[in-house]
Amino acid sequence: MKRFVTIVTAFCFAIATTLAFAGDKSLIRLATTTSTANSGLLDFLLPKFEVKCSCKVNVISVGSGKALKLGEDGNVDVVLVHARPAEDAFVAAGHGIDRKDVMYNDFILIGPNNDPAKINGEKDVLTAMQKISQKKWRFVSRGDDSGTDQMEKSYWKALNTKPQGAWYVSAGQGMGEVLMMSGEMRAYTLTDRGTYLAFKDKVGLPILVQGDSKMYNPYGIIAVNPKKFPDANYKGATQLINWITSAEGQSLIASFKVDGEQLFTPSAK
Repeated sequence: MKRFVTIVTAFCFAIATTLAFAGDKSLIRLATTTSTANSGLLDFLLPKFEVKCSCKVNVISVGSGKALKLGEDGNVDVVLVHARPAEDAFVAAGHGIDRKDVMYNDFILIGPNNDPAKINGEKDVLTAMQKISQKKWRFVSRGDDSGTDQMEKSYWKALNTKPQGAWYVSAGQGMGEVLMMSGEMRAYTLTDRGTYLAFKDKVGLPILVQGDSKMYNPYGIIAVNPKKFPDANYKGATQLINWITSAEGQSLIASFKVDGEQLFTPSAK
């Protein structure tokens, strides 16, 4: 409960700060996913960009759904998320423009070493999820409308399954918190690879399922529509979009590693 209060307090402070500086063209307000923050990627990238643009990027790290909602309400200038159907709907509704591919990683299923659902090495993520639901072993869901949460829900939908009961825990938390909960509970969970690698030593759960094409996880960056929100820092958003999709930005993304392993693959066209 204390951890939850701390997270909510930090989120509210970030919102208050970004609203207070709305209209300041030296500040770029970025809503992004917990995976880009928890993995350490933004701490690696943004200082380099800030030097080039003589600006400051104020980051609000939430799930993709909440990040897009911040853009929809005009509370940020640009969003960096991984929820392609939701991104396309965001642009189609006129909330955002100039969407570009940035990078991708993948989702993985992790779980306890004794693997009670017997999913280790399974090539089909749907079969693995079905085995977990049939075994009714503990599974921790993001439950926060993030890109990861949306992907997990798409798997259950494809299986025509509605997980419920004591075995299925909807956390309503970010990826880092869910990984820690899963480790403590010796539970299964779906995670992006980048955040998992950053938390692996703390969590103590092995990768059990990976490599299915259905676990592909692309990221896109979108400017908030200046026609809808004239006070948005569209110039700053465009600077960030152009830089992160440039040869320099893409090279830096490719060079970012944790324990010698590349976390994200650049994909800008």
